[in-house]
Amino acid sequence: MGYKVAVVGATGNVGREMLNILAEREFPADEVFAVASRRSLGVEVSYGDHTLKCRDLEQFDFTGIDFALMSAGSAVSKEWGPKIAAAGAIVIDNSSCFRYDADVPLIVPEVNAHVLEDYMAKNNRRGIIANPNCSTAQLVVALKPLHDAFGIRRVVCSTYQSVSGAGKDAIDELWDQTKGIFVAQSPEPRKFTKQIAFNVIPHIDVFMEDGFTKEEWKMVAETKKILDPKIRLTATCVRVPVFVGHSEAVNIEFEKPVTAEEARDILREAPGLMVVDKAEDGGYVTPVECVGDFATFVSRIREDATVENGLAMWVVSDNLRKGAALNTVQIAETLINRGLMKKAA
Repeated sequence: MGYKVAVVGATGNVGREMLNILAEREFPADEVFAVASRRSLGVEVSYGDHTLKCRDLEQFDFTGIDFALMSAGSAVSKEWGPKIAAAGAIVIDNSSCFRYDADVPLIVPEVNAHVLEDYMAKNNRRGIIANPNCSTAQLVVALKPLHDAFGIRRVVCSTYQSVSGAGKDAIDELWDQTKGIFVAQSPEPRKFTKQIAFNVIPHIDVFMEDGFTKEEWKMVAETKKILDPKIRLTATCVRVPVFVGHSEAVNIEFEKPVTAEEARDILREAPGLMVVDKAEDGGYVTPVECVGDFATFVSRIREDATVENGLAMWVVSDNLRKGAALNTVQIAETLINRGLMKKAA
């Protein structure tokens, strides 16, 4: 007997990707349900070779559902996450709603899967597991093996984030502006604060009192919660005119001496990572090559002589996959593979 899975927010970019990944990875599901808002009732979405018709979230009965994979935004998660968990499902939420709650685990399986064992053993657990922000997920996968080996003191990260991280409207805006520029139409910003076509915007999410944006704050808070609260991290998050795939320029200071070759050897053996690092034309990975791939890619690994025990590297991943849908499915797989998941009655 397999599991019953509901994908909530099934018509969005990430929801559709969740369905793709469930099928690609042959997740042990007897039944998969596509769930969305009432306006999407009856909309058809693909699940492998099958087509599913979307159910109405407000009318859907979650009794007997084992996993609810949610990607419908924080407001929906806040209202429906606890209700779905109370019905007996394990909710794996892709929004920011529960990430910073002390009693909700924030999980990247390659980094802190062990946290799930204590959580699932609790009688009073909330039944909700949080998925990190897309830029954080790929970063901590790359940092974890290096932290274990050399101890990370400080990280400086500059992100180059694709428009798909802001949803379908953002993808449409980049496409429309790009076409418009070639026919001398003025590219009016709608989703973004400035023109995104042929431009970069150093502003993701709202500004906070200290001048950082909330996206930058998320990377700091989530890295500390997932990896190590002692790590000092600062970030500058930038939106770039790329459809899919987030890139990060990462500078790291370690407690112990490290060489680029040692770092390459360790990263090559780490789960979820692929090292493509040759100091030659094309000897690195860009967002175009990472789309549709499960791996997080690391390139441009080099020593930074300006600080003690310094290293610089380039990290690229499909943000709709490892940054969102893939990580969510991997959490469910981890619960099953570790024998932590009992099927709903």
